[in-house]
Amino acid sequence: MAFLDHVLQAPAYGWKNEQGEVIKPKSGQILKEFFSRLNILKTRKNWLPAFSWLKVLCLMPFFFLFLFKFFSPWMLLCAFLYSMVVMGTHGTIWHHRFCTHGAYKFRNSFWRFITQNLTLNVIPEEIYVISHHVHHAKSDQPGDPYNAQAGFLYCFLADVNHQPIAKNLTESDYNRVKLLMQHTGVKANTYKQYQQWGSYVNPYRAVMAWVLNWSFWYLMFYLMGGNALACTLFGAAGFWAVGVRTFNYDGHAKGKDKQREGTDYSQKDKSINQLWPGMVAGEWHNNHHLFPKSARSGFKPHQIDMAWYYIKMMKWFGAVSSYKDSKKQFYEQYYQPYLDNKTQTFTVVESNERPKEELTYHETA
Repeated sequence: MAFLDHVLQAPAYGWKNEQGEVIKPKSGQILKEFFSRLNILKTRKNWLPAFSWLKVLCLMPFFFLFLFKFFSPWMLLCAFLYSMVVMGTHGTIWHHRFCTHGAYKFRNSFWRFITQNLTLNVIPEEIYVISHHVHHAKSDQPGDPYNAQAGFLYCFLADVNHQPIAKNLTESDYNRVKLLMQHTGVKANTYKQYQQWGSYVNPYRAVMAWVLNWSFWYLMFYLMGGNALACTLFGAAGFWAVGVRTFNYDGHAKGKDKQREGTDYSQKDKSINQLWPGMVAGEWHNNHHLFPKSARSGFKPHQIDMAWYYIKMMKWFGAVSSYKDSKKQFYEQYYQPYLDNKTQTFTVVESNERPKEELTYHETA
């Protein structure tokens, strides 16, 4: 069995039916699986998804403080920029382009650490990275951990139900997980520790990193704008943490065929380029599926890519040693052939239609 076929913990309802089609569980089945996997009393190996959602719950009081105590037009603007642009772009820079695809390399571990902690620590790298490799290998197919064809709730709760690594990997397979994660700087459990905790990351290290990260940023926000700004931005991070779980459902057109000619060029899946995620976070998703290892996804002039601007800036002053930019390949392999074909088609249609128009005119005369 291929490694990516079994590296993730399969849900109780399975990935596919006897006909080889994706299983579309009912809401009750999804919720049952969700709460079962959050139950750390059932097994300590459930600690990582439970820890991930604990952070979301811890951010909710800050969100309500922002809404009911510190709300103002200025704070609303700060919340919008931090949740939509800062957190969204950082997710693309760190989790997506570096941790998963290795689209660029840091000069040293110092700059990697700085980039990792540019925002509040919310999403565990392990849950994102391994499952995203599976997503690219099985996009919109059975086994895709956030297959949009299985519905909104299937995608929204995927970080618990479908994305954690399997708990019974062999030592050889666990070593392959380590290879996929080692460049991130997240220290790995030994195989014996993995068997105990069911995860790549050690819970003690994860909790320590979380406490230090949040303490640092609360202090920074407090110094910049008191409790009002600190609560606002922590609340904004909570809003993003919930909202980002909806992205792959929308980014794959809610499981429908919504790709547009001249806009979406990767036709091996249902991914689409969307203006809003692209503008605020550099997530031109169909472009990304064409060239997943590219540090840039905004290829066309109007496709703003804030994540790419950060990577380019870091390269400019030496923090990033190298990156891969697939813009030239995109134009050569996809966009220019599309324009040429469009021009050729227009010319053929025009030349075929003109004699008919002249014939009609003479017959009428």
